[in-house]
Amino acid sequence: MTNWQVYKRLLGYLKPLWFVFALSILGNAIFAMASALMAAAMEPVVEAIQNPTQSYRALVPLLIIGVFALRGLGFFLGTYYIAVVARNIVKAMRQQLFDRMLTLPCRFYDQNSAGHLVSRITFNVEQVTGAATNAVTIAVREGLTVMFLLGYMFYTNWKLTLIFLSVGPIIGLVVSYASKRFRRLSKGIQHSMGDITQVASEAINGYRVVRTFGGEAYESERFHAVVEKNLVQGMKLALTKSLNTPVVQLLISLSIAGLVWIALAPEIIGDMTVGEFIAYITATTTIAKPVRQLTEINAIIQRGIAAANDVFDHLDQEPEEDQGVIDVERVKGEIDIRQVRFRYAPDSDDVLHDINLHIPAGKTVALVGRSGSGKSTLVNLIPRFYDYTSGEILLDGKLLKDYRLASLRNQIALVNQQVTLFNDTIANNIAYGARDRYTEEQIRQAAEAAHAMEFIEALPDGLDTLVGDNGMRLSGGQRQRLAIARALLKDAPILILDEATSALDTQSERYIQDALEAVMKGRTTLVIAHRLSTIENADMIVVMDKGRIVETGTHQELLQKNGHYAALHQMQFRDE
Repeated sequence: MTNWQVYKRLLGYLKPLWFVFALSILGNAIFAMASALMAAAMEPVVEAIQNPTQSYRALVPLLIIGVFALRGLGFFLGTYYIAVVARNIVKAMRQQLFDRMLTLPCRFYDQNSAGHLVSRITFNVEQVTGAATNAVTIAVREGLTVMFLLGYMFYTNWKLTLIFLSVGPIIGLVVSYASKRFRRLSKGIQHSMGDITQVASEAINGYRVVRTFGGEAYESERFHAVVEKNLVQGMKLALTKSLNTPVVQLLISLSIAGLVWIALAPEIIGDMTVGEFIAYITATTTIAKPVRQLTEINAIIQRGIAAANDVFDHLDQEPEEDQGVIDVERVKGEIDIRQVRFRYAPDSDDVLHDINLHIPAGKTVALVGRSGSGKSTLVNLIPRFYDYTSGEILLDGKLLKDYRLASLRNQIALVNQQVTLFNDTIANNIAYGARDRYTEEQIRQAAEAAHAMEFIEALPDGLDTLVGDNGMRLSGGQRQRLAIARALLKDAPILILDEATSALDTQSERYIQDALEAVMKGRTTLVIAHRLSTIENADMIVVMDKGRIVETGTHQELLQKNGHYAALHQMQFRDE
């Protein structure tokens, strides 16, 4: 998009707030008019000094009070109501950006770091609103001030005013050069702010690893590097801004000085009175400040446009493909995978090759194999975190893509190896996404089934205990039991367990295994397990290697084949 298209789209956020924005415009117009009146008021002041009559003595103080009162009213209306507009735009853009991020496909998160995404919601949006509100405020207030002052100057002496305006094209060239530099530097600052957020969040979230492996110096060096880069970009911007203002002021001062020199010629000054001449010179000096501020809005607008380009780029990202029309209350859980191939990017190699697998409803299927064999990738295709490249997957005889995403995912409960908990209570984490649908008793039963109540009851607030950022106040095993309780409470017909018991000790794992075996009955369960002893009772074991299915069968059948599974089993048995 062109700069104007970006800015026009940005100004569209003002439409719902047009009345409040109009009040701010009115306030700025009053302020501008009062500023022009201050220059014009110099004429009666000078005349009052030259002719100190009783009427002038009463008029001039009232005039001064009136002008300043009008200016104060305009400043309040313009400043307060534009702040109302700005904060509402910040709120609207952040909500839109966050809501859009919630709908974007997994590939988007694979390609963008969390730090840069957070920086867009926080830093970039603030820059955008500056262009939509602060720049408009300055443009209206100072622009009208310049117009009113120029109008007064033309009215007083049009010849002098034309001479004064001759410096305009030179100012325009300076502003044009500065605006291009402002935009380029603003992009660099926004990217460096994303780097700062990213490095800081990684070090904070991984503080245990940082301290254990002595990474403090390394992380400090990384952070200092990105902060230094941000400083360099910021100083370049400050230098451009700092030079832009005095250069423009110097040009205006040269214009005013030349104007005074010319004005003192009798043929130019004509029949102007002393009061008119002083009022005119006051207007020319007063106009310098609004002109300077008008040149400074380039920096605000260019920062805003650079940030808006980035924000709009993410708002325009295509959400997850969801063209399905099937809504179902509860599926049986029969899954057919036929000739499925998958690659993470169009230009990358396939990571799954010709996968064929039939999973009857209510059966438990275990996926085993070495790391990187494609187990998790295959499982991620079922809830459509990724869409397969070719082939087809059917659920209860209907194509997976024909189900609405919300309806499909409502049929699936998932427990990952990397447990995600939110900084909320234990109860709200177990009933995440549907807290209003479950009673405390139901939550308690799910926790008991996951053998979590034994540690929950020992906590000071029980189910109402806050778990901290990503459950930092709990152990790994405790977090995993809460994740299992969450899956049990959902009571979905399809259960996916991706290394669900990996963080548990042997005794806890035995308890959980008993609970899982009970909950697996009547459900289609996909289990990814590293410890083969936990899946010996599965209805079918699928062995994967290098993105292909190399063996299928029961535990005993695969041992008798003496192939891949038998080799894995023997290796693990020997290690144990």
